[in-house]
Order: sequence, then structure tokens, then C-alpha cells
Amino acid sequence: MNNKNFVSWKAPSNIALVKYWGKLEGQIPANPSISFTLTTCYTETSVHLKKLENPSDDFQFDFFFEKQPKPSFHPKIVTFFNRIYKYLPFLKDYRFEIYSENSFPHSSGIASSASAMAALSVCLMQIEKQLNPNISEKDFWQKASFLARLGSGSACRSVQGSVVVWGEHQSIPNSSNFYGITYPFEIHDIFKNYQDTVLLIDKGQKQVSSSVGHDLMHNHPFAEKRFEQAHTNIDHLISAFAQGDLEQFIEVIESEALTLHAMMMTSLPYFILMKPNTLEVIQRIWKFRQETKTPVCFTLDAGANVHVLYPDSYKNEVLQFIKDELIAFCENNQYICDRLNSNY
Repeated sequence: MNNKNFVSWKAPSNIALVKYWGKLEGQIPANPSISFTLTTCYTETSVHLKKLENPSDDFQFDFFFEKQPKPSFHPKIVTFFNRIYKYLPFLKDYRFEIYSENSFPHSSGIASSASAMAALSVCLMQIEKQLNPNISEKDFWQKASFLARLGSGSACRSVQGSVVVWGEHQSIPNSSNFYGITYPFEIHDIFKNYQDTVLLIDKGQKQVSSSVGHDLMHNHPFAEKRFEQAHTNIDHLISAFAQGDLEQFIEVIESEALTLHAMMMTSLPYFILMKPNTLEVIQRIWKFRQETKTPVCFTLDAGANVHVLYPDSYKNEVLQFIKDELIAFCENNQYICDRLNSNY
């Protein structure tokens, strides 16, 4: 939605299947990643703009989260605007009021930087589209993802597409380190409406930020092998997607999640973001899968929460299992039911 003085956009969260951990100068990923775009977890952002009589020497904006002023977020936006100013020179020609809201509870333990920066980037591209109506649809979305990456790396995977690839990979044509692309190959029907139930194990502030964690990969003793592993796992995932091979899918997804946290535990300084309840949930998922042959698995982001992934056709059994055995390990028994956004 947009008019001359107002634009808005709703951008979804995403969960990486093959993880991005470690980056180079300019928000370039050290390895490629693939993510599922989610449906019910999203950020909705609107931007009101007013043309200045004279261009400003700095960026003029106010930021509101859940309708309340949020000055603590200003430095992040200033950093973002500084990075993208050469690509959007109109940024100093306007004063902006930026309003942002999440569909998931504040401090729910769900990372919102990806959806927030993606939503803001699309809003800014809508303004550019007003100033340059000749920009093509393809260039619009590609540049939106390019800009989002400069705000938060994984945000480039929240701009467009159900399954998104970010980072150059030899098996995926047109894959890029500079923006995300929609996964270009066939995906078996078993993955349509794939479910992601997010167990909110710990809603507190992470003791180590993702940015710091990424930086610790520069001198990590296992970094090169990890980056090779990501490339190999993407090849395995391409095969699993095409054939509907849930066993291979589960092996890749869980290995990736555990490798991500292994990298944290073996960096210097080392750190652990999983909690005891995270491990208990993982053990119970393994036990349930072994006993019932239900193709349910887990993945983790850079935190304690557990994403429980499973085909839509097993929804009733898995949700019952979650209610019976897993929600007791969630903070305040909270969890979020989400799914792959197949229509995005």
C-alpha cells in the first residue's frame, strides 16, 4: 500500500534450514544459506514522509514500535541509512516517521531484525518507485533484498519467495551474495504448507549478539570445514526437496542446527545459547520420532527456541505431542504455530 506521502509493507520472518554464520565486509555471507519464509510471524511497517525545503546534512526520522517512540532503535536505523544512502540518495530529502509492529509478542524470543529490515527496505523501494516509475518489477525486488541485507543479513531472505537462497552456490543458477533469490528448482508436494511450531524456550535477551557471533568465525579453527559443509548440505537439500526425501531433509536440517551451535561453543570466546530445556525438547523429539516413525524434526536459530518442523499431513499427531510433552518446557507454556508461506 502506498500513496505520495505514505507507504507500508508486511514482511515475514524466515527460518534458515542451511545456516548462515560468519560474514565478510559489506554484509557478505561466508557461506550460502536456504530458508523457509513463514506466514504468521511478520513485521508490518509504515513510513510517513514529508519533503524538506532543503536537503538535510543528516537523516531526519522518528521511529515508533507498537505505537510508542523507540529511540533505542535509532542507532541501528542510522547505521542502515548510512550504508544505503549511496543507493537511495533521496534519504536526506525527506523527514520520515517510521511505525513498526510485529504479529508476534514483543520479547517473545523470535528474532525480528530480518522481518523488520525487510519491511523497511520494501517501503523505501516504494518511495524510489514513486520517484523512478520506470524501475522494473524484477529490479524493484532485487534491490529491496539487496538493501535489506545491509540492514540485517538474513533480512534479504524475508523480501520475496517461499523458499529463499542467499549466497553463491555452484548448483543454484543466479544465486548471489548480494541478495536473496527464490529457490529455482522443483519442490515435492510433501513440503507444501510445511509446519513450523516455534517453542518459546527462553524469551530473554541473548547474552551474545548475532553480530558478535558472526565476527567470531573469522579466526575460528573449524570455519573452513563449516563453510564447505554448508555447500554440501545445500546439494543434499536440493535432492531432498526434489524427491520428497524426508529422511534426508531431517538429517540435513538437524545437523545444520547443531553445527550452528557447535560453532558458538568452539569459538574464542566461546558461548552457549541453548538452555537445558532446549536439550530436553530435542531429546523428546528424537524419542517421539523413533517410536512413532513420525517425520518431525527441529531446527534452531541463534538462540534457545526450538522450531519444530513437520509435514502438514502429520499436523494433528505432532500438535498433540507438543501439547502433551513439550509445552511444559516453554516459558509460560508459550508457543507459536506457523508454516511455510507457500503463496508468498
